[in-house]
Amino acid sequence: MRLGSGAFAASCVAIEVIGFAIFIRGFFPAPVRSSARPEHGVETPAPEPVAGASSNWTKLPSPLFSKVVIVLIDALRDDFVFGSKGVKYMPYTTYLVEKGASHSFVAEAKPPTVTMPRIKEREILSPSLLVLCGDHGMSETGSHGASSTEEVSTPLILISSAFERKPGDIRHPKHVQQTDLAATLAIGLGLPIPKDSVGSLLFPVIEGKPMREQLRFLHLNTLQLSKLLQENVPSYEKDPGFEQFKMAERLHGNWVKLHLEENHSDILLGLGTKVLRQYLGALKTLSLALSTQVAHYDIYSMAVGTVMVLEVLTLFLLSTPHVLCRKAELDVPLMSPVFSLLFYLIFLVLSAIHVLVCTSSESSCYLCSLPWLAVGGVMVLVSALLCAIVSALIRMVIDGTLLKKSAAYPSSGWSEVDVLLLLGTVGHVLSLGASSFVEEEHQTWYFLVNTLCLTLSQETCRSYFVGDDCEPQHRFRVEQGCVDILACTLKDSTSYNTPKPDRTRKGVSLSEGQGSCKWWTVLASPWLVLVCCRLLRSLNQTGVQGAHRPDLSHWLTSSDHKVQLSGLAALSLAVIFMLVQNGCSLVSKAALALGLLGVFCYRAATGIVLFPWQPDNKGISKGIIEARFVYVFVLGILFTGTKDLLKAQVIATDFKAKTVGLWEIHSGLVLLAALLLRPHNLPVLAFSLLIQTIMTTFIWKPLRHGAAEITVMHYWFGQAFFYFQGNSNNIATIDISAGFVGLDTYMEVPATFLTVFGTYVGPVLWASHLVHFLSSEESNGSALSRACFCYALICSVPVAAYIVLVTSLRYHLFIWSVFSPKLLYEGMHLLITAALCAVFTATDQTRHTRA
Repeated sequence: MRLGSGAFAASCVAIEVIGFAIFIRGFFPAPVRSSARPEHGVETPAPEPVAGASSNWTKLPSPLFSKVVIVLIDALRDDFVFGSKGVKYMPYTTYLVEKGASHSFVAEAKPPTVTMPRIKEREILSPSLLVLCGDHGMSETGSHGASSTEEVSTPLILISSAFERKPGDIRHPKHVQQTDLAATLAIGLGLPIPKDSVGSLLFPVIEGKPMREQLRFLHLNTLQLSKLLQENVPSYEKDPGFEQFKMAERLHGNWVKLHLEENHSDILLGLGTKVLRQYLGALKTLSLALSTQVAHYDIYSMAVGTVMVLEVLTLFLLSTPHVLCRKAELDVPLMSPVFSLLFYLIFLVLSAIHVLVCTSSESSCYLCSLPWLAVGGVMVLVSALLCAIVSALIRMVIDGTLLKKSAAYPSSGWSEVDVLLLLGTVGHVLSLGASSFVEEEHQTWYFLVNTLCLTLSQETCRSYFVGDDCEPQHRFRVEQGCVDILACTLKDSTSYNTPKPDRTRKGVSLSEGQGSCKWWTVLASPWLVLVCCRLLRSLNQTGVQGAHRPDLSHWLTSSDHKVQLSGLAALSLAVIFMLVQNGCSLVSKAALALGLLGVFCYRAATGIVLFPWQPDNKGISKGIIEARFVYVFVLGILFTGTKDLLKAQVIATDFKAKTVGLWEIHSGLVLLAALLLRPHNLPVLAFSLLIQTIMTTFIWKPLRHGAAEITVMHYWFGQAFFYFQGNSNNIATIDISAGFVGLDTYMEVPATFLTVFGTYVGPVLWASHLVHFLSSEESNGSALSRACFCYALICSVPVAAYIVLVTSLRYHLFIWSVFSPKLLYEGMHLLITAALCAVFTATDQTRHTRA
């Protein structure tokens, strides 16, 4: 089956999205939560169990402590307090542990759960109980990211005059879980235990109380854990902890009955001790079962999703030489694998594995809960992809493409730009294995873009001054009698087409170039882009290390600089109009101008910017009417562009209609971005359009870069502008206000679309520009299809690598705070890439229809 490389890439990315969705469904554990909703009043506690009668104790016991203060020390390891180091560095604490009124424990931070959110405390006024603890430990080298004993063992010391201690009483620290602190403090303060808590009461805290109070405390905790188990584990009745709880509850009822009968015999004491042990055993078992459920990974679903993603990446890599070195079409072995013996054999093996896993697994599995038809579809995809990979390998060995270069480029070599793009992409993927590089990923993209500008400057100088000694496809040609490039840019930056390469002409010398065109603008263009990127870095500080540093956005958004912000926003909107309007039709130009004016009116209505005649903070509203006014023009411009694309598909010779239509769609997206971005980020949008114009006019067209190189450069700039906007790999930096622009009530679908678009403005607009740029090159019919393939490939590589990384690092202490948010960002980026590849393919189909 012959398939275009663009359609092939779009299909592969769609399959990759399915595999990624299965992976994250297995990676993120199902939370252990109570289905009971919080009520306005205090919930009535469960009564004390009693056999054959009703208890007169239906309230919570009196609190053990009136007030609590918590001292939380970062990276406090247990041997810093309990060992010889504690005697040296924390002598008073060591004295309290050994001889004071205190209870000491070694609290284990169970990976992969982040410890700090689990020990925060339901406001505290003044202390009568002092809690000294650490959030995690550290290794011998001072790091605290993994799951070694030194990194997960922390001290937990409870100090209070309520604790009695006899002389000579030596207490060794017991090992407990950090989650036990929440239940202990709730009992100690006379408060209900949190419904979602999986911890158990630290018994030494209540061992000085009368037996009835001890059993009452333990019953409340065990009952809360048993209810949580019932709501999260289907086979809870078979759980040993639940059986122990039921036995303890029955014995507790008998003990209460004897106690109410004022029976103070040895039988009562012996029965009470037995009930106590039964409760403690049930608490330990229930807490362990629920903690395991919290940290449970669906390995089967993760493995299936990973296999699908890696299969797609392998198929991409095997198809790369064929796409880039030959025609932009692929002979996809689709029919033969499906009906081959290998396909059915793989399908039967996978089905057998699925049945075996689902029947033997004790924990819940997402794939096992799906209907057989859905699971069968997944197995068919995995089997077909594997057969396609085998067929592609066999074809490559037969054709000899693994051993020799394509005859189409017998003398082609790697340029400095090619090497940089390859090494930069690989280096970025490798950097994702370190938490610090994930937190500061923006620095990676800033470095890559800056290095790219320097490399392009070197290539521009060499292409201009070296002349005939450079490669023909990378030679900068300045022809006699050409128009002024600056004038051409101002006239129409989107319709400037480079003349077809003339292999017989020689490059123009420096003296000839001085008399014909402003050659210095071409040589200075990479440096101008570099200056723009440096200015954008100062606008928004992002990441973790530098987020607190002052930047221009904080200065502009302060109430004292509203006039400066208003002026900058107006200037940015004017620049946006000047850079975009050239390629639009007359109607779209008018709609764009009115839409940008509406953007400023919307921000003025919300009080963020000011008109010169507008008093400060007067007439502030939500700006719903103004925003919807802009939405009308956005839809109008997008409709006009779509109409021109359809017109180009019907009329085969109307190439200009297609170019204008694509640019109008790009303009509509720019107008929508201007509406959703905050005013201080409008310069980011203006600089993005300026850099696109500079790179198009002075770099890509004169130097005649290939479609693959241009695609990777667009991808890099799109990623850089994602961070220039102020985004990071932290969920907290998402600007959710973009999802409510023009909406008076919450509507899930529009709000989600607007939030996603507002977050990924950079990648989307650079991909949109890529479609228009390659489509405007009439002489290169396969460029867009190859660009779609390259764009899908360069997005798939970090996704596949990151899936493998987070699987191997799933017990890392920072898995939820650092690596998991990045995984969600990668998933959303992959979904957007699938949509962009569909647009690439649809546009390329229009070209083929016209051809």
